[in-house]
Amino acid sequence: MDSDLVMHCGGCHCRSVRWRVEAPSSVVAWECNCSDCSMRGNTHFIVPSEKFELLGNSKEFLTTYTFGTHTAKHTFCKVCGITSFYMPKSNLDGIAVTYQCVDPGTLSHVEVRKFDGRNWDSAHVATGIAACSKLPG
Repeated sequence: MDSDLVMHCGGCHCRSVRWRVEAPSSVVAWECNCSDCSMRGNTHFIVPSEKFELLGNSKEFLTTYTFGTHTAKHTFCKVCGITSFYMPKSNLDGIAVTYQCVDPGTLSHVEVRKFDGRNWDSAHVATGIAACSKLPG
């Protein structure tokens, strides 16, 4: 994937939640089949949390859903219900950004890979997804 970083902006449908994230213009997005992601249809790319910033008063429009181990923090807009980003179980030091919520114009390519969230432990090891939230260095 392209390693040149660009600033992507995005957010929810009603624009109450807005953010920016520094990431490549070409990303790997993960399509997960866990009970939550499969119902929401969420496909996301993962960045180090240091590369993600909520803008303005977005925080006051967010609410969080957890289940199971309560490790993942599924954030969504209180107004329109869209999950534009969340804190994934797979990357506790990262943010999962819903690629469809990125404003048009900065993503040049999205490669979608499968993550078997129904067999989470083996998929976490097999995919190498944990590396997605690490800063280069």
